Amino acid sequence: MLTRKQYELLVFIDKHLKETGFSPSFEEMKEALALKSKSGIHRLISALEERGYLGRRHHRARALEVLRLPDNVEARQTPATAAQPAFAPTVIQGDFSSRLPGVRAANDSAAVQLPLYGRIAAGLPIEALRDSGTMVDVPMALLGNGEHYALEVAGDSMVDAGILDGDTILIRKGEAAETGQIIVALVDENEVTLKRLRRRGNSIALEPCNARLKAQIYSAERVKVQGKLVGLLRRY
Repeated sequence: MLTRKQYELLVFIDKHLKETGFSPSFEEMKEALALKSKSGIHRLISALEERGYLGRRHHRARALEVLRLPDNVEARQTPATAAQPAFAPTVIQGDFSSRLPGVRAANDSAAVQLPLYGRIAAGLPIEALRDSGTMVDVPMALLGNGEHYALEVAGDSMVDAGILDGDTILIRKGEAAETGQIIVALVDENEVTLKRLRRRGNSIALEPCNARLKAQIYSAERVKVQGKLVGLLRRY
């Protein structure tokens, strides 16, 4: 037996999937159920997963899928809901999957949506936070070929490169980078940081773009490139 909110969320997700082809964002679910915080949505989704109504496609953002619906789902639809005309989304034609793996078309044909993986320290390294339910709209002109993701910057160590605390940076995923490029680096397999790459023999220097701070130097095997900076978004 589902609670009323569990039922409402399940029906909303199912309807959204059928109308758009992808699952709704946590913000959309929160607004649809008139909840005050996303934590309530997390709890409802966990409960629906435990009961076998919802599943997740791992390693994909916003990838919920409805595994089954209650037997009486049709009977509980309200007349107002049943009378609504079928949703007819504006479809953006083009093979985005081959041009930009890992993204999907947004409502505007000049934009796509990227997964926002969380805050990355532009000062001290921190483990990157991954929130698979958050997406960000990005102009197509800022991206090229390859798979991309977005990160929010925390700290001021990259200010001299024009990267400020709170900025959203766009990263092209990859393991190769040249000296002088700004990269997302994985240090010792568990810490992620945004720095400028310098190769020095068998060592790698991760340089901040802030005259007050010093570079961090590691042996080459301790650092793995996770992607290169290709763009930046800022709101005032």
